[in-house]
Amino acid sequence: MLSERKERNMHAEALRACTVADPHWSRAVRALWYEAQGDWHRAHDELQDDGDLASDWVHAYLHRVEGDTWNAAYWYRRAGQPVPSADMTLAAEWLHIATAILPQSAE
Repeated sequence: MLSERKERNMHAEALRACTVADPHWSRAVRALWYEAQGDWHRAHDELQDDGDLASDWVHAYLHRVEGDTWNAAYWYRRAGQPVPSADMTLAAEWLHIATAILPQSAE
């Protein structure tokens, strides 16, 4: 279990370090990548036509980044995810989401 979690974290860190988005990634993964590159608007645009749970979760995170807690809460509910505690940093949440969705979305 520990080695599997470590491997997933390495994938998440590798995603953050990529210099080009892979067209085979899901929209949720691409949105996380764009946000990690500092392009919040492009990340948000990636999710406008998607409605799966992973995309809704990333959408929630993006609104948390933006500081729109009311809208973020709506998207967390849609994604079936709890609103993160106040002490969870954005970086920690990014890693948490990436770790959860990468194994099923990108390799």
